[in-house]
Amino acid sequence: MANTSFDVVILGGGLAGLTLSLQLKQARPEMSILTLEMRSGDAPAAAHKVGESTVELGTHYLREVLDLKDYLDREQLPKHGLRFFFTPQHKAQIDKRVELGPRELLPVPSHQLDRGTLENELTRRAEEIGVQLILGAKVTAVDLDETGHLITYSLEGNTHTAKGRWVVDATGRSSFLKRKLGFKKDLDHDVNSAWFRVKGEIHLEDYSDNPTWCAYVAPGLRRLSTVHFMGEGYWVWFIPLATGNTSIGIVADPRFHSLDTYNKYDKAMEWLKEYEPFCYKILDGKREDVLDFRMLKHFAHSSERLFSTERWAVTGESGVFLDPFYSPGTDFISLSNTLVADLIQRDLNQEDIHLRTNVYELTLFALFDNWVPVYRSMYALWGHTQTMVLKIFWDWAAYWSVPTLLFTNNGYTNIIVLRELFATEGCVGQRFGFLNTQMQRLFVDWSAHDTTTFSNRYIDPFDVGYLREFHKGIDERHTQHELIQKVHENMTVLEGVATEIFRLMSNTVYGTPMDMKVDPYTMDLTVHPKNNPDGVLAASNIQEEVRVMWFYPLN
Repeated sequence: MANTSFDVVILGGGLAGLTLSLQLKQARPEMSILTLEMRSGDAPAAAHKVGESTVELGTHYLREVLDLKDYLDREQLPKHGLRFFFTPQHKAQIDKRVELGPRELLPVPSHQLDRGTLENELTRRAEEIGVQLILGAKVTAVDLDETGHLITYSLEGNTHTAKGRWVVDATGRSSFLKRKLGFKKDLDHDVNSAWFRVKGEIHLEDYSDNPTWCAYVAPGLRRLSTVHFMGEGYWVWFIPLATGNTSIGIVADPRFHSLDTYNKYDKAMEWLKEYEPFCYKILDGKREDVLDFRMLKHFAHSSERLFSTERWAVTGESGVFLDPFYSPGTDFISLSNTLVADLIQRDLNQEDIHLRTNVYELTLFALFDNWVPVYRSMYALWGHTQTMVLKIFWDWAAYWSVPTLLFTNNGYTNIIVLRELFATEGCVGQRFGFLNTQMQRLFVDWSAHDTTTFSNRYIDPFDVGYLREFHKGIDERHTQHELIQKVHENMTVLEGVATEIFRLMSNTVYGTPMDMKVDPYTMDLTVHPKNNPDGVLAASNIQEEVRVMWFYPLN
């Protein structure tokens, strides 16, 4: 290696490291970048890594920021949204379960990714534009120094060193810098997972004898969804891959399902036979087509640090990871990489980055912390049909209306936007976090009353007007002032939605009137609510749209 001194040394050449190297090099072609990756050759197709499903924020990053849209459209699969099957009382008959998912093609794209083929393409592109990428390199030491960090690595039995003005840890769960500097932080979210890939496509309609159910969604669209089979304490995924294979996963809370009941392939099949017999029926005939089997215990983790003014950072799973439900992994890579890339470019431009480093770290932690209540202790709700329909629609509304909108409009690297929305007492950011936590608590309280078995229902999120508008709004571009105003407007809609959901719950539990005014920040289902003259009464269109997802009769 002729050059041993670089602007940036990236530890790890997986999805986080490769996308960051592309983002940096595309933005500043003269930047010198060394990426060190342990794998010695091409990543295998199909059986490589999980994280195969993207959602809108991460998709925008891949398609628009990294300019991968032509490749993704040509070589990877389009994703037909997230699809859920509830009503665990009818596990053996898929056509009797309540199904939630889009019927029509979505206006804002997302993708199902074969991680092996994607990372091979990212490797090719990075090298093509001048990133120095070394495969088979194992990092053994990092000596941090403000005059230049010294990285030691082994390659084919020999020891090498490189110097970097910046060093970024993208080593995934190895978390090299986190272990070295001791800023690991445990996360109180104990969930485990096992997964495997099988050869061939899986079309759910092939395993149903109900032609009406089969024809309700256009041929092939169910297969292109990330499919979730939901039950108490667990969910099972089916994800199609561009190689023509299918990824299968079990994710479960050990309070309900011990990992040792599905931590090997044969055990996983027996587990599916008991808890998801429809899935078992599909997979039992594919035992000879299994490509791999892997498991991961207690996958959620956090961190005390993410970015440093001493010119180091962690990104991807080296930093934080929460849960694969809703497919947020690529989102957090996108957010973290974008903030890191902005800091590095400003530093190379001789800009003082101390303020931004602290603000960006606080911002990313706030986003992560606001999302923790979406998952923590929530797996108990997974088997409650009405609860989960409400929760999923709420979680999507929250995700599309604020964090995704901000990302697609470059809001997270705009200090004025961040200050206006997140830096004052009672600001939108505080209200957003508090309201989301309030709603997650409400779903838990309501689940005790959600005891009815619902069957033979299909619910499309895009039949709900405000969800449709939030989703479409992701692709709209705003000026700085317009963006701030739009976030405020979206928060008003969220507050109205929250109060209408509460009114429906309270009407069922206590028989309270549907014109009762409610304060979204103090509403409580554990006591008999009363009309709050200073509260919110949702607009009539919001009332109608929320009732689309309500199954219980009104009192």
